[in-house]
Amino acid sequence: PRRAATTAAVPAHRAILQRTVMGCSLGSKVQGDGGSQSGSKPGRKLSERELAQEKNEEYRAIMAFLGEVPLFQRLPKDRHPILASACIPWHFEAGQAVIKQGENGCEFFVIRSGEAQVLVSDGHGSFKQVATLQSGDYFGEKALLRNEPRTATVKALTEISTLKITREKFQELNLHEQVQCQSRKAVAGGAGTGEIQVRPPCKKTTEEKRLIAEALQRNANMQVIVSLTEARMEELACVAWTEFVPEGQELIQEGDLMANYFYIVKEGSFQVHKKMASTVQSAEDVVTRRDSSKVATIEKGGSFGELALLYSAPRSATVQALEDSVVWVIDRNNFKSILMKVSKTQLKQYVQYLDQCKLLDELTVTEKHAIAKAMVEVHFKQDEVILRQGEPGNTFYVMYEGEVSVIVDGVEKVRLRAGASQRTAQPFGERALLTNEPRAATVQVKSRIALALALDKESFDLLLGPLEDIFKQRTQTQASSCLPCWPCFGSCRRQTRPVTVRSRASMATYVTGKAKAARTQEKNRGQVQRKDLQRIGLLGCGAFGAVELWEHRETGASYAMKVLSKGYIVKMGMQESVMTEKFVLQMTNSSFIIALFETFTGKQHLYFLLEPALGGELHATYNRKGFHGSEEHAKYYIGGVVSAFEHFHERRIIYRDLKPENLLLNSLGQLKITDMGLAKFVIGKTYTTCGTPDYFAPELIMSAGHTSALDWWTLGILIFELMTGRPPFQSAHPMQIYAKVMKGIGKAQFPPKCPGPVERLVKSLLRKEPSERIAVRPGGLSNLKKHAWFAGFDWEAFRALTMQPPYKPVVRSKSDLANFSARAEHMPRQLEYHDDGSGWDKDFAT
Repeated sequence: PRRAATTAAVPAHRAILQRTVMGCSLGSKVQGDGGSQSGSKPGRKLSERELAQEKNEEYRAIMAFLGEVPLFQRLPKDRHPILASACIPWHFEAGQAVIKQGENGCEFFVIRSGEAQVLVSDGHGSFKQVATLQSGDYFGEKALLRNEPRTATVKALTEISTLKITREKFQELNLHEQVQCQSRKAVAGGAGTGEIQVRPPCKKTTEEKRLIAEALQRNANMQVIVSLTEARMEELACVAWTEFVPEGQELIQEGDLMANYFYIVKEGSFQVHKKMASTVQSAEDVVTRRDSSKVATIEKGGSFGELALLYSAPRSATVQALEDSVVWVIDRNNFKSILMKVSKTQLKQYVQYLDQCKLLDELTVTEKHAIAKAMVEVHFKQDEVILRQGEPGNTFYVMYEGEVSVIVDGVEKVRLRAGASQRTAQPFGERALLTNEPRAATVQVKSRIALALALDKESFDLLLGPLEDIFKQRTQTQASSCLPCWPCFGSCRRQTRPVTVRSRASMATYVTGKAKAARTQEKNRGQVQRKDLQRIGLLGCGAFGAVELWEHRETGASYAMKVLSKGYIVKMGMQESVMTEKFVLQMTNSSFIIALFETFTGKQHLYFLLEPALGGELHATYNRKGFHGSEEHAKYYIGGVVSAFEHFHERRIIYRDLKPENLLLNSLGQLKITDMGLAKFVIGKTYTTCGTPDYFAPELIMSAGHTSALDWWTLGILIFELMTGRPPFQSAHPMQIYAKVMKGIGKAQFPPKCPGPVERLVKSLLRKEPSERIAVRPGGLSNLKKHAWFAGFDWEAFRALTMQPPYKPVVRSKSDLANFSARAEHMPRQLEYHDDGSGWDKDFAT
């Protein structure tokens, strides 16, 4: 299919290039694939002045041409003349293949004149044309950075003239070192903006409810993300209200951060359109995006707006009424609450399972609810031993599906059976909640699979305090009436003593210990005042803030200062998230995690004073140095992530935003995890949907609740990306990523760079069921450390920081910004903050 015709004027630089194709002054035109040279067509002989003028015009045109290519937009502007000088004119005849799908490429092309077709193989010998390229379009940009197979075939439809740049020349000029890598943005669940206007639901006929249900069922995104039961659709229909939308009104605007409503068209129609980022197109982008429509019409029974509501992402397109229309509207809070009700139903079932454990009879309903939220699902296979007689025990299990044998001194004493459909459960190992005494029996799985809930003693103690202390608090008198308790699942039990569920802060203090909360670096440096610091320059930019390099005026010590806009924080309802980030940083004390020294507050900004890591981002380092595919580098950096995760998980912190952009190198080349914006202290499960779409796990997509097992999924994605240069489920649109994730890693293609052990490790981490991931299975983290891919890796030397890093970045001083490429124009727009008097930030400063 050809691109739609446009009435826009041809840009001047394209006209110049088209006019000078046959008389290129930069070099000879060469026939592609070893063909003969072709000279200029005869014509009037130009004077030296005219030749010089034409050469300058063409040079400027090439500069403008290359400036439209996104890859080259990430080069400093003073490098563009050098890039233009590297261009070689190259000619192809009609019907000639310029590049072929599957072949490794090392050349980049820009079409100066003529047309070419983009063809994609269906895997069975046939090709489908997905686009037509014309003057100004380009292909092969990825070949300049790394050696990987072409994703499409490009064949000349007419005689075409191109400009070519080879990877060898690109690297010879050191341009690959200077490409500024784009960071993928994370999305966060958020608490909402507080500005959502909810109207009373309107009455609906049976026919209208049917139309709403059918609209939900036809929504492809909803089908991927959630299970739409009749009950859920009925509830969504019940909370909807109607709104009139006049012709021409934009109901949704592309890029809008205030995504608070989901819409179903009752009457009328809407047009969906996206802004065009550029007047040119890339063949590689066409292939990546060929399944996603840029323009569409939504009519009666259609729906839109669901993705931004679920994942708190900016609106991806503008939706405008084509005529006077009416829509049903569902607000964010009701939308998410109804779709997540499955978790509440599940918790109710868990509480009923706990009711079958006599040892927990003294717990109140509220306390059992807290315990149920903290329990995690575990899966066991036939003949697997869950408990072993004589070994110390610290975990309590409730089996809700399967059959196990209880064996004492080698003799089977009893068989325990449970079935979720019959709502029967079998608790065992519960005495581990009281003492750490050796197990009195062995428990072995006899069914094909056994499903259970597990809770360790430390989690129980964190939530409620030691069980033996609860027994001591028994009151001798029964309460005369049932005290209020929420949520009340099943029959409400009489509460005979105060509820003992601890606060998050007290649990965190219990985990880390007050002595460990103060970081050794902070002790050594003493308290730092903001007035004693001076700014050096910019390190990086985020969605609502920046990270800058600062130094102490007297000591010369350097720091990274994360500066966040209060106005933006409040607009996006991220107050709690920012306070959580500080809370998490204060809990950590690891050589593999960026340290927090101080926090400050100002009239318009909040400030995190952090440990600097001036070796640069791992993402930029890999792209500039071409480390993709190196097992030596990947093992070292993965070792750092594993060590950081071990530290996080010991403190019950889930990180949730792993990606190369959030991994820094210090001046020695050692790895540090940074950006705790999405990290959270959790006992059991949490339900906030957040992270970077390329790294989303199935349980995150399904809003089913997630545990620290989520982090091990992201580790599998990272290993794949470091080895191949791309994440396994990569796609142009988040929904395409989510659909691929739900199909599983078995559908992903592993390139030759991922043979044997590394492929097996990635697959063992990317198990759809969280409890089946290698680091979550019985044996825990040792399963991963002992994996064949890490054979010969000295974990002790690594933890002691005595292992030599595979790469040492050049850092000339404590104020060297050379490994970072952020510029002032990258700074996010600041929103003015007006203090509402709520005092949400009063405890932020240290």
